[in-house]
Amino acid sequence: MNKMNARLMLLGAAALFSLEASAQHDSPEVPKGRNEFINKADMDLNVKPGDNFYQYASGTWIKNNPVPAKETRWGSFNQLRDFNISAVKSLLTDAAANKKAAPGSLEKRVGDFYVAGMDSTTIDKLGYTPIKADLEKIHSLKDVQEILNHSAYMRTTGSGSPMFGFGVGQDRKNVENMVPQLFQGGTTLPDRDYYLKNDARSTKIQAAYKNYIVKLFSLSGVTEAEAKANADVIFNLEKSLAQAQMSRVEMRDPYKTYNKFAVADLSKTTPNMDWKSLLSAMKVNGQDTILVSSPKFLIVLDSMLTAVPVKNWQTYLKWNVLKSSAPYLSTPFVNANFEFSQALSGQKVQTPRWQRMSSLTDGSIGELLGQLYVKKYFKPEAKARMQELVANLVKAYEIRIKNLDWMSPVTKQKALDKLHAFKPKIGYPDNWKTYEGLAIDRNSFFQNLKNTGAWKYNEMVSQLGKPVDRTLWGMTPPTVNAYYNPVMNEIVFPAGILQFPFFDPNADDAVNYGGIGAVIGHEISHGFDDSGSQYDKDGTLRNWWTEEDKTKFKAKTAALKKQFDDYTVLDTLHVNGQLTMGENIGDL
Repeated sequence: MNKMNARLMLLGAAALFSLEASAQHDSPEVPKGRNEFINKADMDLNVKPGDNFYQYASGTWIKNNPVPAKETRWGSFNQLRDFNISAVKSLLTDAAANKKAAPGSLEKRVGDFYVAGMDSTTIDKLGYTPIKADLEKIHSLKDVQEILNHSAYMRTTGSGSPMFGFGVGQDRKNVENMVPQLFQGGTTLPDRDYYLKNDARSTKIQAAYKNYIVKLFSLSGVTEAEAKANADVIFNLEKSLAQAQMSRVEMRDPYKTYNKFAVADLSKTTPNMDWKSLLSAMKVNGQDTILVSSPKFLIVLDSMLTAVPVKNWQTYLKWNVLKSSAPYLSTPFVNANFEFSQALSGQKVQTPRWQRMSSLTDGSIGELLGQLYVKKYFKPEAKARMQELVANLVKAYEIRIKNLDWMSPVTKQKALDKLHAFKPKIGYPDNWKTYEGLAIDRNSFFQNLKNTGAWKYNEMVSQLGKPVDRTLWGMTPPTVNAYYNPVMNEIVFPAGILQFPFFDPNADDAVNYGGIGAVIGHEISHGFDDSGSQYDKDGTLRNWWTEEDKTKFKAKTAALKKQFDDYTVLDTLHVNGQLTMGENIGDL
Protein backbone atom coordinates (compact mmCIF):
# COMPACT_ATOMS: atom_id res chain seq x y z
CA MET A 1 0.00 0.00 0.00
CA ASN A 2 1.04 3.61 -0.33
CA LYS A 3 2.60 4.90 2.88
CA MET A 4 -0.16 7.43 3.44
CA ASN A 5 0.43 10.31 5.77
CA ALA A 6 -1.31 8.57 8.60
CA ARG A 7 -0.26 11.29 11.01
CA LEU A 8 -2.36 13.70 8.97
CA MET A 9 -5.34 11.36 9.10
CA LEU A 10 -5.00 10.87 12.84
CA LEU A 11 -4.61 14.57 13.50
CA GLY A 12 -7.58 15.26 11.27
CA ALA A 13 -9.70 13.90 14.08
CA ALA A 14 -8.10 16.27 16.56
CA ALA A 15 -10.62 19.01 15.90
CA LEU A 16 -13.29 16.73 17.36
CA PHE A 17 -11.46 14.40 19.70
CA SER A 18 -8.58 14.48 22.12
CA LEU A 19 -8.33 10.88 23.17
CA GLU A 20 -5.89 8.61 24.89
CA ALA A 21 -5.77 4.85 25.26
CA SER A 22 -3.29 2.37 26.59
CA ALA A 23 -1.27 0.60 23.90
CA GLN A 24 -1.99 -3.11 23.65
CA HIS A 25 1.53 -4.43 23.92
CA ASP A 26 4.21 -4.68 26.55
CA SER A 27 6.53 -2.40 24.64
CA PRO A 28 10.32 -2.19 24.80
CA GLU A 29 11.35 1.21 26.13
CA VAL A 30 8.01 2.91 25.52
CA PRO A 31 8.65 6.63 24.96
CA LYS A 32 6.80 9.09 27.15
CA GLY A 33 3.45 9.97 25.63
CA ARG A 34 3.51 7.02 23.25
CA ASN A 35 -0.01 6.09 24.32
CA GLU A 36 -1.30 9.51 23.24
CA PHE A 37 -3.06 9.16 19.91
CA ILE A 38 -3.82 12.83 19.40
CA ASN A 39 -1.39 15.49 20.58
CA LYS A 40 -2.48 19.05 19.90
CA ALA A 41 1.11 20.17 20.43
CA ASP A 42 1.91 18.60 17.06
CA MET A 43 -0.48 20.97 15.29
CA ASP A 44 0.30 24.43 13.93
CA LEU A 45 -2.62 26.46 15.23
CA ASN A 46 -1.25 29.61 13.59
CA VAL A 47 -2.39 28.22 10.25
CA LYS A 48 -6.04 28.18 9.25
CA PRO A 49 -7.19 24.65 8.34
CA GLY A 50 -8.93 26.04 5.27
CA ASP A 51 -5.68 27.56 4.00
CA ASN A 52 -3.35 24.60 4.52
CA PHE A 53 -4.85 21.69 6.41
CA TYR A 54 -1.68 19.61 6.21
CA GLN A 55 0.36 22.35 7.88
CA TYR A 56 -2.43 23.00 10.40
CA ALA A 57 -2.67 19.34 11.40
CA SER A 58 1.02 18.41 11.40
CA GLY A 59 3.12 21.56 11.09
CA THR A 60 4.71 21.58 14.54
CA TRP A 61 5.35 17.84 14.42
CA ILE A 62 7.15 18.24 11.08
CA LYS A 63 9.23 21.10 12.46
CA ASN A 64 10.23 19.10 15.53
CA ASN A 65 10.87 15.80 13.74
CA PRO A 66 13.55 16.07 11.06
CA VAL A 67 14.31 12.91 9.11
CA PRO A 68 16.78 10.84 11.19
CA ALA A 69 20.18 10.33 9.57
CA LYS A 70 19.59 6.58 9.19
CA GLU A 71 16.26 7.11 7.40
CA THR A 72 15.20 8.50 4.03
CA ARG A 73 11.72 9.59 5.16
CA TRP A 74 9.93 10.01 8.46
CA GLY A 75 6.31 9.72 9.52
CA SER A 76 3.93 7.52 11.47
CA PHE A 77 4.71 4.43 9.39
CA ASN A 78 8.42 4.93 9.97
CA GLN A 79 7.96 5.56 13.68
CA LEU A 80 6.02 2.34 14.06
CA ARG A 81 8.59 0.43 11.98
CA ASP A 82 11.33 1.82 14.18
CA PHE A 83 9.42 0.78 17.29
CA ASN A 84 8.63 -2.64 15.85
CA ILE A 85 12.21 -3.36 14.91
CA SER A 86 13.17 -2.69 18.53
CA ALA A 87 10.43 -5.08 19.62
CA VAL A 88 11.80 -7.68 17.22
CA LYS A 89 15.31 -7.10 18.55
CA SER A 90 14.17 -7.87 22.09
CA LEU A 91 12.63 -11.14 20.88
CA LEU A 92 15.79 -12.07 18.99
CA THR A 93 18.22 -11.28 21.79
CA ASP A 94 16.06 -13.21 24.26
CA ALA A 95 15.91 -16.19 21.90
CA ALA A 96 19.66 -16.06 21.29
CA ALA A 97 20.39 -15.99 25.02
CA ASN A 98 18.02 -18.84 25.84
CA LYS A 99 20.40 -21.71 26.60
CA LYS A 100 17.47 -23.96 27.44
CA ALA A 101 15.96 -23.69 23.96
CA ALA A 102 15.61 -27.17 22.52
CA PRO A 103 17.24 -28.02 19.16
CA GLY A 104 14.75 -27.32 16.38
CA SER A 105 12.56 -25.11 18.56
CA LEU A 106 11.35 -21.68 17.46
CA GLU A 107 13.64 -19.90 19.88
CA LYS A 108 16.68 -21.95 18.92
CA ARG A 109 16.30 -21.49 15.16
CA VAL A 110 15.45 -17.80 15.33
CA GLY A 111 18.18 -17.09 17.89
CA ASP A 112 20.83 -18.99 15.92
CA PHE A 113 20.01 -17.15 12.70
CA TYR A 114 20.30 -13.76 14.41
CA VAL A 115 23.48 -14.60 16.32
CA ALA A 116 25.19 -15.79 13.14
CA GLY A 117 24.35 -12.49 11.46
CA MET A 118 25.62 -10.47 14.40
CA ASP A 119 29.01 -12.23 14.40
CA SER A 120 30.76 -9.52 12.40
CA THR A 121 34.20 -10.67 13.60
CA THR A 122 33.90 -14.04 11.86
CA ILE A 123 32.22 -12.47 8.83
CA ASP A 124 35.06 -9.95 8.45
CA LYS A 125 37.71 -12.68 8.70
CA LEU A 126 36.06 -14.56 5.83
CA GLY A 127 36.17 -11.62 3.42
CA TYR A 128 34.75 -12.79 0.10
CA THR A 129 35.55 -16.46 0.77
CA PRO A 130 31.84 -17.43 0.93
CA ILE A 131 31.39 -16.56 -2.77
CA LYS A 132 34.85 -17.43 -4.09
CA ALA A 133 33.82 -20.86 -5.38
CA ASP A 134 30.78 -19.37 -7.13
CA LEU A 135 32.95 -16.80 -8.91
CA GLU A 136 35.46 -19.46 -9.96
CA LYS A 137 32.68 -21.69 -11.30
CA ILE A 138 31.34 -18.85 -13.45
CA HIS A 139 34.85 -18.18 -14.76
CA SER A 140 34.97 -21.74 -16.13
CA LEU A 141 31.74 -21.51 -18.18
CA LYS A 142 32.47 -22.13 -21.85
CA ASP A 143 29.40 -21.30 -23.94
CA VAL A 144 25.90 -19.79 -23.97
CA GLN A 145 24.26 -23.03 -22.87
CA GLU A 146 26.50 -23.24 -19.82
CA ILE A 147 25.73 -19.58 -19.10
CA LEU A 148 21.99 -20.32 -19.18
CA ASN A 149 22.31 -23.47 -17.10
CA HIS A 150 24.32 -21.63 -14.48
CA SER A 151 21.80 -18.80 -14.35
CA ALA A 152 19.20 -21.49 -13.53
CA TYR A 153 21.51 -22.96 -10.88
CA MET A 154 21.93 -19.54 -9.27
CA ARG A 155 18.18 -19.23 -8.82
CA THR A 156 17.76 -22.65 -7.26
CA THR A 157 20.62 -22.11 -4.80
CA GLY A 158 19.77 -18.58 -3.70
CA SER A 159 22.80 -17.05 -5.42
CA GLY A 160 20.99 -14.53 -7.64
CA SER A 161 18.33 -13.97 -10.30
CA PRO A 162 20.17 -12.92 -13.46
CA MET A 163 18.86 -12.15 -16.96
CA PHE A 164 15.10 -12.30 -16.33
CA GLY A 165 12.55 -12.57 -13.56
CA PHE A 166 10.84 -15.83 -12.64
CA GLY A 167 8.11 -16.83 -10.25
CA VAL A 168 5.18 -19.14 -9.63
CA GLY A 169 1.72 -17.67 -9.20
CA GLN A 170 -1.95 -17.97 -10.03
CA ASP A 171 -3.04 -17.80 -13.65
CA ARG A 172 -4.92 -14.50 -13.71
CA LYS A 173 -7.50 -15.90 -16.12
CA ASN A 174 -7.80 -19.27 -14.38
CA VAL A 175 -7.08 -18.54 -10.74
CA GLU A 176 -7.36 -22.13 -9.53
CA ASN A 177 -4.15 -22.97 -11.42
CA MET A 178 -0.60 -22.20 -10.33
CA VAL A 179 1.65 -21.52 -13.31
CA PRO A 180 5.30 -20.64 -13.97
CA GLN A 181 5.73 -16.99 -14.95
CA LEU A 182 8.53 -15.05 -16.63
CA PHE A 183 9.14 -11.33 -16.19
CA GLN A 184 11.47 -8.70 -17.56
CA GLY A 185 14.49 -8.21 -15.34
CA GLY A 186 18.24 -8.62 -15.34
CA THR A 187 19.02 -5.04 -14.33
CA THR A 188 20.29 -3.59 -11.05
CA LEU A 189 19.14 0.03 -10.93
CA PRO A 190 15.57 0.54 -9.63
CA ASP A 191 14.01 1.53 -12.95
CA ARG A 192 14.87 1.32 -16.64
CA ASP A 193 14.93 5.13 -16.87
CA TYR A 194 18.07 5.26 -14.72
CA TYR A 195 19.89 3.68 -17.66
CA LEU A 196 18.16 5.60 -20.43
CA LYS A 197 18.04 9.20 -19.20
CA ASN A 198 20.99 11.57 -19.49
CA ASP A 199 19.97 14.41 -17.16
CA ALA A 200 22.38 15.47 -14.42
CA ARG A 201 20.87 13.32 -11.66
CA SER A 202 20.69 10.21 -13.86
CA THR A 203 24.30 10.54 -15.04
CA LYS A 204 25.41 11.04 -11.43
CA ILE A 205 23.67 7.81 -10.41
CA GLN A 206 25.12 5.98 -13.40
CA ALA A 207 28.62 7.08 -12.36
CA ALA A 208 27.97 5.98 -8.77
CA TYR A 209 26.76 2.61 -10.04
CA LYS A 210 29.87 2.05 -12.15
CA ASN A 211 32.03 3.04 -9.20
CA TYR A 212 30.17 0.50 -7.06
CA ILE A 213 30.85 -2.23 -9.60
CA VAL A 214 34.55 -1.31 -9.62
CA LYS A 215 34.71 -1.45 -5.82
CA LEU A 216 33.10 -4.87 -5.50
CA PHE A 217 35.25 -6.44 -8.20
CA SER A 218 38.36 -4.87 -6.67
CA LEU A 219 37.42 -6.28 -3.27
CA SER A 220 37.17 -9.72 -4.86
CA GLY A 221 40.78 -9.59 -6.07
CA VAL A 222 40.39 -8.13 -9.56
CA THR A 223 42.83 -5.43 -10.73
CA GLU A 224 41.49 -1.88 -10.91
CA ALA A 225 41.89 -1.78 -14.69
CA GLU A 226 39.93 -5.01 -15.13
CA ALA A 227 37.32 -3.84 -12.63
CA LYS A 228 36.76 -0.64 -14.61
CA ALA A 229 36.45 -2.63 -17.83
CA ASN A 230 33.95 -4.92 -16.09
CA ALA A 231 31.90 -1.90 -15.02
CA ASP A 232 31.55 -0.75 -18.62
CA VAL A 233 30.61 -4.25 -19.78
CA ILE A 234 27.97 -4.66 -17.09
CA PHE A 235 26.44 -1.22 -17.49
CA ASN A 236 26.20 -1.54 -21.27
CA LEU A 237 24.73 -5.04 -21.04
CA GLU A 238 22.14 -3.96 -18.48
CA LYS A 239 21.35 -0.85 -20.52
CA SER A 240 20.49 -3.08 -23.48
CA LEU A 241 18.17 -5.08 -21.22
CA ALA A 242 16.63 -1.85 -19.90
CA GLN A 243 15.93 -0.64 -23.44
CA ALA A 244 13.82 -3.77 -23.99
CA GLN A 245 11.82 -3.36 -20.78
CA MET A 246 8.31 -1.96 -20.55
CA SER A 247 7.79 1.17 -18.47
CA ARG A 248 6.31 0.96 -15.00
CA VAL A 249 3.08 2.44 -16.34
CA GLU A 250 2.86 -0.29 -18.98
CA MET A 251 3.58 -2.94 -16.36
CA ARG A 252 0.47 -1.84 -14.45
CA ASP A 253 -1.73 -3.09 -17.31
CA PRO A 254 -2.74 -6.66 -16.34
CA TYR A 255 -3.83 -7.47 -19.89
CA LYS A 256 -0.66 -6.18 -21.55
CA THR A 257 1.43 -8.31 -19.19
CA TYR A 258 -0.69 -11.44 -19.68
CA ASN A 259 0.81 -13.49 -22.51
CA LYS A 260 0.34 -17.25 -22.32
CA PHE A 261 2.67 -19.50 -24.31
CA ALA A 262 3.00 -23.19 -24.82
CA VAL A 263 6.53 -23.95 -23.61
CA ALA A 264 7.41 -25.36 -27.04
CA ASP A 265 6.14 -22.22 -28.79
CA LEU A 266 8.11 -19.95 -26.50
CA SER A 267 11.25 -21.89 -27.41
CA LYS A 268 10.50 -21.18 -31.08
CA THR A 269 10.10 -17.49 -30.28
CA THR A 270 13.46 -17.45 -28.49
CA PRO A 271 15.51 -20.07 -30.40
CA ASN A 272 18.62 -19.68 -28.25
CA MET A 273 16.64 -20.60 -25.15
CA ASP A 274 15.26 -24.14 -24.92
CA TRP A 275 12.66 -23.50 -22.26
CA LYS A 276 11.87 -27.13 -21.56
CA SER A 277 15.51 -27.73 -20.72
CA LEU A 278 15.95 -24.41 -18.93
CA LEU A 279 12.81 -24.85 -16.82
CA SER A 280 13.95 -28.34 -15.89
CA ALA A 281 17.25 -26.87 -14.70
CA MET A 282 15.13 -24.46 -12.65
CA LYS A 283 13.32 -27.46 -11.06
CA VAL A 284 10.15 -26.84 -13.07
CA ASN A 285 8.91 -30.01 -14.73
CA GLY A 286 5.65 -31.21 -16.25
CA GLN A 287 4.46 -27.73 -17.22
CA ASP A 288 3.17 -27.29 -20.77
CA THR A 289 2.31 -23.59 -20.57
CA ILE A 290 3.96 -20.50 -19.16
CA LEU A 291 2.94 -16.86 -18.66
CA VAL A 292 5.21 -14.14 -20.02
CA SER A 293 4.85 -10.51 -18.95
CA SER A 294 6.91 -9.11 -21.83
CA PRO A 295 7.61 -11.29 -24.89
CA LYS A 296 9.58 -8.41 -26.43
CA PHE A 297 12.03 -8.47 -23.54
CA LEU A 298 12.71 -12.20 -23.95
CA ILE A 299 13.17 -11.79 -27.70
CA VAL A 300 15.79 -9.09 -27.13
CA LEU A 301 17.48 -11.17 -24.43
CA ASP A 302 17.54 -14.13 -26.81
CA SER A 303 19.32 -12.10 -29.49
CA MET A 304 21.81 -10.81 -26.92
CA LEU A 305 22.81 -14.35 -25.98
CA THR A 306 24.68 -14.71 -29.26
CA ALA A 307 25.54 -11.05 -29.85
CA VAL A 308 27.24 -10.58 -26.46
CA PRO A 309 30.53 -12.49 -25.98
CA VAL A 310 30.50 -15.34 -23.47
CA LYS A 311 33.24 -13.56 -21.51
CA ASN A 312 30.90 -10.62 -20.98
CA TRP A 313 28.12 -12.91 -19.80
CA GLN A 314 30.61 -14.42 -17.33
CA THR A 315 31.35 -10.93 -16.02
CA TYR A 316 27.62 -10.24 -15.75
CA LEU A 317 26.94 -13.43 -13.76
CA LYS A 318 29.87 -12.70 -11.46
CA TRP A 319 28.38 -9.28 -10.85
CA ASN A 320 25.05 -10.85 -9.94
CA VAL A 321 26.81 -12.94 -7.30
CA LEU A 322 28.74 -9.95 -5.98
CA LYS A 323 25.81 -7.54 -5.76
CA SER A 324 23.52 -10.14 -4.17
CA SER A 325 26.13 -10.99 -1.56
CA ALA A 326 27.69 -7.61 -0.76
CA PRO A 327 25.37 -6.64 2.13
CA TYR A 328 26.22 -9.92 3.89
CA LEU A 329 29.99 -10.16 3.42
CA SER A 330 32.81 -8.39 5.27
CA THR A 331 32.69 -4.73 6.28
CA PRO A 332 34.35 -3.32 3.12
CA PHE A 333 31.64 -4.98 0.99
CA VAL A 334 28.88 -3.76 3.32
CA ASN A 335 30.25 -0.22 3.27
CA ALA A 336 30.52 -0.19 -0.52
CA ASN A 337 26.93 -1.36 -0.76
CA PHE A 338 25.77 1.39 1.57
CA GLU A 339 27.74 4.09 -0.24
CA PHE A 340 25.98 3.17 -3.46
CA SER A 341 22.58 3.11 -1.77
CA GLN A 342 23.29 6.66 -0.56
CA ALA A 343 23.45 7.83 -4.16
CA LEU A 344 19.97 6.42 -4.74
CA SER A 345 18.23 7.25 -1.47
CA GLY A 346 20.14 10.06 0.21
CA GLN A 347 20.35 8.14 3.49
CA LYS A 348 23.07 9.80 5.57
CA VAL A 349 24.26 7.03 7.88
CA GLN A 350 23.91 3.28 7.79
CA THR A 351 21.38 1.61 10.05
CA PRO A 352 23.05 -0.27 12.92
CA ARG A 353 23.90 -3.91 12.36
CA TRP A 354 21.37 -5.19 14.90
CA GLN A 355 18.61 -3.43 12.99
CA ARG A 356 19.73 -4.82 9.64
CA MET A 357 19.98 -8.32 11.07
CA SER A 358 16.60 -8.03 12.76
CA SER A 359 15.03 -7.08 9.43
CA LEU A 360 16.95 -9.84 7.67
CA THR A 361 15.74 -12.44 10.15
CA ASP A 362 12.17 -11.30 9.58
CA GLY A 363 12.64 -11.40 5.81
CA SER A 364 14.27 -14.83 5.90
CA ILE A 365 12.30 -16.81 8.49
CA GLY A 366 9.49 -14.38 9.22
CA GLU A 367 6.89 -16.97 10.15
CA LEU A 368 9.15 -18.42 12.82
CA LEU A 369 9.92 -15.00 14.22
CA GLY A 370 6.29 -14.03 13.65
CA GLN A 371 5.06 -16.64 16.09
CA LEU A 372 7.17 -15.09 18.83
CA TYR A 373 6.05 -11.60 17.83
CA VAL A 374 2.34 -12.43 17.84
CA LYS A 375 2.57 -14.21 21.18
CA LYS A 376 3.97 -11.11 22.86
CA TYR A 377 2.58 -8.18 20.91
CA PHE A 378 -0.76 -9.19 19.38
CA LYS A 379 -3.53 -10.29 21.70
CA PRO A 380 -6.65 -12.28 20.65
CA GLU A 381 -8.91 -9.35 21.51
CA ALA A 382 -6.99 -7.22 19.01
CA LYS A 383 -7.83 -9.62 16.20
CA ALA A 384 -11.51 -9.70 17.20
CA ARG A 385 -11.69 -5.90 17.29
CA MET A 386 -9.98 -5.63 13.92
CA GLN A 387 -12.44 -8.10 12.38
CA GLU A 388 -15.26 -5.87 13.58
CA LEU A 389 -13.64 -2.77 12.09
CA VAL A 390 -13.13 -4.46 8.72
CA ALA A 391 -16.73 -5.67 8.63
CA ASN A 392 -18.01 -2.16 9.36
CA LEU A 393 -15.77 -0.60 6.71
CA VAL A 394 -17.09 -3.11 4.17
CA LYS A 395 -20.63 -2.05 5.12
CA ALA A 396 -19.68 1.60 4.66
CA TYR A 397 -18.17 0.81 1.26
CA GLU A 398 -21.37 -1.00 0.30
CA ILE A 399 -23.35 2.16 1.01
CA ARG A 400 -20.88 4.17 -1.03
CA ILE A 401 -21.26 1.87 -4.03
CA LYS A 402 -25.05 1.93 -3.80
CA ASN A 403 -25.04 5.74 -3.72
CA LEU A 404 -22.91 6.19 -6.85
CA ASP A 405 -24.90 8.33 -9.27
CA TRP A 406 -22.88 7.44 -12.36
CA MET A 407 -22.78 3.63 -12.18
CA SER A 408 -25.54 1.42 -13.61
CA PRO A 409 -27.44 -1.10 -11.43
CA VAL A 410 -25.85 -3.97 -13.37
CA THR A 411 -22.28 -2.91 -12.61
CA LYS A 412 -23.21 -1.92 -9.05
CA GLN A 413 -24.40 -5.44 -8.36
CA LYS A 414 -21.15 -6.90 -9.74
CA ALA A 415 -19.19 -4.48 -7.57
CA LEU A 416 -21.21 -5.46 -4.51
CA ASP A 417 -20.68 -9.14 -5.30
CA LYS A 418 -16.95 -8.51 -5.36
CA LEU A 419 -17.02 -6.47 -2.16
CA HIS A 420 -18.92 -9.18 -0.31
CA ALA A 421 -16.46 -11.80 -1.57
CA PHE A 422 -13.48 -10.00 0.00
CA LYS A 423 -11.48 -12.29 2.28
CA PRO A 424 -9.81 -10.43 5.17
CA LYS A 425 -6.65 -11.83 6.75
CA ILE A 426 -5.79 -10.28 10.07
CA GLY A 427 -2.70 -10.46 12.24
CA TYR A 428 -1.04 -13.73 11.27
CA PRO A 429 -1.54 -16.90 9.19
CA ASP A 430 -3.87 -19.65 10.34
CA ASN A 431 -1.24 -22.16 9.24
CA TRP A 432 2.35 -21.27 10.11
CA LYS A 433 5.23 -22.26 7.86
CA THR A 434 7.51 -24.70 9.65
CA TYR A 435 10.54 -24.24 7.35
CA GLU A 436 10.96 -27.99 7.50
CA GLY A 437 14.31 -29.04 6.09
CA LEU A 438 15.88 -25.57 6.42
CA ALA A 439 19.27 -25.91 8.10
CA ILE A 440 20.30 -23.01 10.35
CA ASP A 441 23.78 -22.97 11.89
CA ARG A 442 24.72 -20.54 14.66
CA ASN A 443 28.25 -20.35 13.22
CA SER A 444 27.58 -20.00 9.48
CA PHE A 445 25.81 -16.78 8.55
CA PHE A 446 26.30 -16.81 4.79
CA GLN A 447 25.38 -20.47 4.44
CA ASN A 448 22.21 -19.76 6.40
CA LEU A 449 21.30 -17.15 3.79
CA LYS A 450 21.96 -19.52 0.91
CA ASN A 451 19.98 -22.26 2.62
CA THR A 452 17.09 -19.87 3.13
CA GLY A 453 17.15 -18.73 -0.50
CA ALA A 454 17.16 -22.32 -1.73
CA TRP A 455 14.39 -23.30 0.69
CA LYS A 456 12.16 -20.44 -0.43
CA TYR A 457 12.76 -21.26 -4.08
CA ASN A 458 11.90 -24.92 -3.55
CA GLU A 459 8.78 -23.94 -1.63
CA MET A 460 7.71 -21.71 -4.52
CA VAL A 461 8.13 -24.26 -7.31
CA SER A 462 6.55 -26.97 -5.16
CA GLN A 463 3.23 -25.14 -5.55
CA LEU A 464 3.05 -26.15 -9.22
CA GLY A 465 0.57 -28.93 -9.89
CA LYS A 466 -1.16 -28.44 -6.53
CA PRO A 467 -4.39 -26.68 -5.52
CA VAL A 468 -3.96 -22.99 -4.79
CA ASP A 469 -3.05 -22.53 -1.12
CA ARG A 470 -5.24 -19.65 0.01
CA THR A 471 -3.75 -19.66 3.50
CA LEU A 472 -0.39 -18.27 2.37
CA TRP A 473 0.59 -14.72 3.28
CA GLY A 474 2.65 -12.27 1.23
CA MET A 475 3.91 -10.41 4.31
CA THR A 476 5.28 -11.51 7.66
CA PRO A 477 3.40 -10.76 10.92
CA PRO A 478 5.80 -8.02 12.17
CA THR A 479 5.44 -6.07 8.89
CA VAL A 480 4.16 -2.50 9.18
CA ASN A 481 2.10 -2.49 6.00
CA ALA A 482 -1.02 -4.00 4.43
CA TYR A 483 -2.02 -5.16 0.96
CA TYR A 484 -4.76 -6.17 -1.44
CA ASN A 485 -4.21 -9.26 -3.60
CA PRO A 486 -6.46 -9.12 -6.71
CA VAL A 487 -6.19 -12.79 -7.73
CA MET A 488 -7.14 -13.87 -4.20
CA ASN A 489 -9.54 -10.93 -3.72
CA GLU A 490 -8.17 -10.60 -0.20
CA ILE A 491 -7.20 -7.72 2.06
CA VAL A 492 -4.36 -8.47 4.46
CA PHE A 493 -3.35 -6.68 7.66
CA PRO A 494 -0.26 -8.05 9.47
CA ALA A 495 0.00 -7.70 13.23
CA GLY A 496 2.85 -5.23 12.76
CA ILE A 497 0.57 -2.45 11.53
CA LEU A 498 -2.11 -3.22 14.11
CA GLN A 499 -0.27 -1.23 16.77
CA PHE A 500 -0.12 2.33 18.08
CA PRO A 501 -0.67 4.87 16.54
CA PHE A 502 -2.86 3.14 13.94
CA PHE A 503 -4.78 0.75 16.13
CA ASP A 504 -5.47 -0.27 19.70
CA PRO A 505 -8.25 -2.62 20.83
CA ASN A 506 -8.77 -0.49 23.93
CA ALA A 507 -9.05 2.81 22.09
CA ASP A 508 -12.18 4.77 21.23
CA ASP A 509 -13.81 3.97 17.88
CA ALA A 510 -12.97 7.45 16.62
CA VAL A 511 -9.26 6.75 17.01
CA ASN A 512 -9.32 3.34 15.36
CA TYR A 513 -11.48 4.44 12.44
CA GLY A 514 -9.31 7.52 11.97
CA GLY A 515 -6.15 5.43 12.03
CA ILE A 516 -6.38 1.83 10.87
CA GLY A 517 -9.80 2.57 9.38
CA ALA A 518 -8.13 4.71 6.75
CA VAL A 519 -5.75 1.85 5.96
CA ILE A 520 -8.64 -0.64 5.71
CA GLY A 521 -10.54 1.69 3.38
CA HIS A 522 -7.42 2.18 1.29
CA GLU A 523 -6.94 -1.56 0.78
CA ILE A 524 -10.64 -2.12 0.01
CA SER A 525 -10.40 0.63 -2.60
CA HIS A 526 -7.54 -1.19 -4.34
CA GLY A 527 -10.10 -3.81 -5.33
CA PHE A 528 -11.80 -1.12 -7.40
CA ASP A 529 -8.89 1.01 -8.61
CA ASP A 530 -7.69 1.20 -12.23
CA SER A 531 -5.99 -2.20 -11.94
CA GLY A 532 -7.99 -4.04 -9.27
CA SER A 533 -11.27 -3.18 -10.98
CA GLN A 534 -10.28 -5.46 -13.85
CA TYR A 535 -10.54 -8.55 -11.63
CA ASP A 536 -13.89 -10.09 -10.67
CA LYS A 537 -15.13 -11.40 -7.32
CA ASP A 538 -13.23 -14.66 -7.78
CA GLY A 539 -9.98 -12.88 -8.64
CA THR A 540 -10.24 -13.68 -12.35
CA LEU A 541 -8.96 -11.14 -14.85
CA ARG A 542 -12.09 -10.42 -16.89
CA ASN A 543 -14.34 -7.47 -17.63
CA TRP A 544 -17.43 -7.20 -15.42
CA TRP A 545 -18.30 -3.60 -16.29
CA THR A 546 -20.82 -2.38 -18.83
CA GLU A 547 -19.09 -0.48 -21.62
CA GLU A 548 -20.84 2.73 -20.62
CA ASP A 549 -19.74 2.44 -17.00
CA LYS A 550 -16.20 1.58 -18.01
CA THR A 551 -16.07 4.70 -20.18
CA LYS A 552 -17.31 6.84 -17.29
CA PHE A 553 -14.76 5.31 -14.92
CA LYS A 554 -11.92 5.99 -17.37
CA ALA A 555 -13.05 9.61 -17.67
CA LYS A 556 -12.91 9.99 -13.90
CA THR A 557 -9.46 8.40 -13.68
CA ALA A 558 -8.25 10.68 -16.50
CA ALA A 559 -9.29 13.71 -14.44
CA LEU A 560 -7.50 12.30 -11.40
CA LYS A 561 -4.39 11.67 -13.49
CA LYS A 562 -4.34 15.30 -14.61
CA GLN A 563 -4.76 16.49 -11.04
CA PHE A 564 -1.71 14.53 -9.88
CA ASP A 565 0.31 15.32 -12.99
CA ASP A 566 0.02 18.97 -12.01
CA TYR A 567 1.55 18.42 -8.56
CA THR A 568 5.19 19.55 -8.38
CA VAL A 569 7.27 17.36 -6.09
CA LEU A 570 10.54 19.24 -6.39
CA ASP A 571 11.71 21.95 -8.77
CA THR A 572 10.39 20.79 -12.16
CA LEU A 573 9.71 17.20 -11.09
CA HIS A 574 6.01 16.35 -11.33
CA VAL A 575 4.03 13.38 -10.04
CA ASN A 576 3.33 10.73 -12.69
CA GLY A 577 -0.42 10.53 -12.20
CA GLN A 578 -0.82 7.40 -14.29
CA LEU A 579 1.88 5.52 -12.39
CA THR A 580 0.45 6.49 -8.99
CA MET A 581 -3.19 6.02 -10.05
CA GLY A 582 -3.87 2.94 -7.93
CA GLU A 583 -2.56 4.59 -4.77
CA ASN A 584 -4.37 7.84 -5.52
CA ILE A 585 -7.68 6.01 -5.90
CA GLY A 586 -6.92 3.99 -2.79
CA ASP A 587 -6.36 7.16 -0.77
CA LEU A 588 -9.62 8.66 -2.00
